[in-house]
Amino acid sequence: MDRVSMRKLVVVFKREYLERVRSKWFLVGTLLGPVFFAMITVVPILISSRSKASTDLANVTIIDATSSGMGERVAGALRQRFPLSPAPKVVPVDATSIPLEEDRAVISVRDKETRGYLVLDSNTVSGNSVRYAGRNASSLNDVEQITSLVRQQVLAQRLQGEGIDATRVAALTGVRLQMVTEKIGDNGREKGSGIGNVIFGYVIALLLYMMIVIYGQTILRGVMEEKTTRVAEVVVSSVSTDTLLAGKVLGVGMVAITQVVAWAALSFSLMFYAVPLLEKKLGAGAIASGAASGGPGGAGMASQLAGALPSLSMSTLLALLLFFVLGFIFYASLFAAIGAMVNSQEDVQQASMPVMLLLVSSVVFMTPIMTNPGSGLARTMSLLPFSAPILMPLRMTLIPVPWYEVAGSIAGVAIACLAAIWISARVYRVGLLMYGKKPSFREVARWVRYAG
Repeated sequence: MDRVSMRKLVVVFKREYLERVRSKWFLVGTLLGPVFFAMITVVPILISSRSKASTDLANVTIIDATSSGMGERVAGALRQRFPLSPAPKVVPVDATSIPLEEDRAVISVRDKETRGYLVLDSNTVSGNSVRYAGRNASSLNDVEQITSLVRQQVLAQRLQGEGIDATRVAALTGVRLQMVTEKIGDNGREKGSGIGNVIFGYVIALLLYMMIVIYGQTILRGVMEEKTTRVAEVVVSSVSTDTLLAGKVLGVGMVAITQVVAWAALSFSLMFYAVPLLEKKLGAGAIASGAASGGPGGAGMASQLAGALPSLSMSTLLALLLFFVLGFIFYASLFAAIGAMVNSQEDVQQASMPVMLLLVSSVVFMTPIMTNPGSGLARTMSLLPFSAPILMPLRMTLIPVPWYEVAGSIAGVAIACLAAIWISARVYRVGLLMYGKKPSFREVARWVRYAG
């Protein structure tokens, strides 16, 4: 590229960058981004830690067809577990009368006299199943509490039948262990817990996906608007289409990097300054210490969050930046080509569907890769060029990935970038000045072949 073209590239780059950075919506999004992430991560944790489970779970009808007193056992355990709840009603029946009694219980639940009914039968005594129906049947927490309580009573009855004191067994076996995890990498012990690495990796992958989608769509719509308003005709008279495409991709890409850096800085500020204030406001010092009340106020939770963050080497940070830049260029080039192909807003969604499917397919595999980052599926998906920019950074924050896999993944994305730029430049060169009907795939292929 000669000096004149380079100067024009810089002009296009500055225009794309400054026009978006100076926008009030960019400022609003930059300031509210970390607040939004905090609201969907930290605040729910604080609120859920202070919320209490349902206190009226004992307000049920127990249909006991066991003929062994299991219903009274369960009723007693419910009364003990939920002393503020109305007492449960036990209805002893034989197996043939269960359907009739269930119909009566349904009426009681419908009239809001009870929350639900519990059916205990021979399957319950044998440890196979127990049935519950009620208004809270879709509440996983409520159902789990009832299931756990019935399971304990079945076990206690079996122990008593064997002449073993169930209370003594419960005291000896009721040990609750807290698993404390620590990651060990190639250089030994690493900062951050295993759960912290999972959360950090998920946030990184999701952030890369969001930036590619948001700013890729920005390029697409910007190109389409310039084309439909005939601004492109004036621009390409003084700037080549290749220079214009490169300036747009680089300019918008720098906007994305600027916003990510700003989000990171603001997030750390929130972590060390806003979270301690929130702890004091909500009385959440107990969260950091694990106590029921009191606990270390101030920056307790903030220090825990900081300690949970993984330590990343300079090479890892550089690799993450490379994946973001290359992945953005890859998808942004494709979005720009799509913007040059379409002529209206109605065509944008259908035309961009193939590219969006590539992105969405990457997100679909995030959960299985987080579950087993060393599997063959994780290795394969993190090496494919279209998914590597999102999934390889996720793996890198979870487990030590061999350097040759990282290098191969980066090389694959780089080659895919060159191919995408080559194809997109030719589509962009012809499609930017083409109006009228939407081109077919055969016509687009002809543009790629003959564009010089």
